[in-house]
Amino acid sequence: MAPITRARLFSATSALLITGLALTGCASSATDASPSASASSSQQGYQVKHAMGETKLPSTPQRIVVLDSPHLDALVSLGITPVGATESGAGSGLPEYLDLDDGKVSSVGLTSEPSIDKIAELKPDLIIGSKVRHEAIYSELSAIAPTVFSENSGTDWQEQARVTAAAVGQSEKMEAQLASLETRAHEVGEEIGAEGTTLSMVRFRPDNFRLYGPDSFSGSLLTEVGFDLGSEGWNEYSMKELSPEQFEQIDGDVVFYANPGGDPNATTMSKVTGLWKELPAVKAGKTFEVEDETWMVGIGVVGANEILDDLEEDLSK
Repeated sequence: MAPITRARLFSATSALLITGLALTGCASSATDASPSASASSSQQGYQVKHAMGETKLPSTPQRIVVLDSPHLDALVSLGITPVGATESGAGSGLPEYLDLDDGKVSSVGLTSEPSIDKIAELKPDLIIGSKVRHEAIYSELSAIAPTVFSENSGTDWQEQARVTAAAVGQSEKMEAQLASLETRAHEVGEEIGAEGTTLSMVRFRPDNFRLYGPDSFSGSLLTEVGFDLGSEGWNEYSMKELSPEQFEQIDGDVVFYANPGGDPNATTMSKVTGLWKELPAVKAGKTFEVEDETWMVGIGVVGANEILDDLEEDLSK
């Protein structure tokens, strides 16, 4: 997989065309479309082109259910609270970094296995999910409410942000947020001297660990900041699945690592950190633990700004 260049990451338009046809009489209508979208007035609502085809929205949705974390982040960044959302793990609740009121957002099951019944009970007027995760239940969801899917989840994360924004008629606002994030990423990169520095992004798992590449969510942002994450060996999700014995592949000048759940003994963290004492970043004191929720699960504008906050705190000169 070819690496993302800084220019390509934030300026390239998603291959998926997102078209929002604006509501008649709505102030954000004809002007609220991304550069990749066309918009026109319609007395019958608006159409959204997405990964599964085209979906008609009769009016601006008020009761939204989201099935994946990138869409949840996107809604929150736009000032919208959904009536329902999935959880990344059983009992994990909503991501704390989004600062949502759990009492106002009902759980509709796991991201990997949403509950059709719980979704239907909420009487949504829009459901947002991702084809890569939820294609098998698209027909069932569409029978409940208009349903819009992004193509991916995490990789090409701006596609998910744009699909979500188009579905709620706020493409222009999302484009402004993405542009602002790009500017801030460059500023932080200059502040911390990222250019020319290699970086390893690690996530410890129960039986292995992952390295994240330039096409992953956190990796794409780190690349935009100016770090070099390498360009070879990444799988389709821009990751490498490695055994603890392969710890020497954590070879960046700087290492950021996340440990889901926080217990080093519940993952490979204890074993790997016990082996990596001679790695360059470890010897230089350049290893930093970060929150899994924002760096790995919090995929979107809000999560990205949290990551930039962490970079400033850990690496500012």
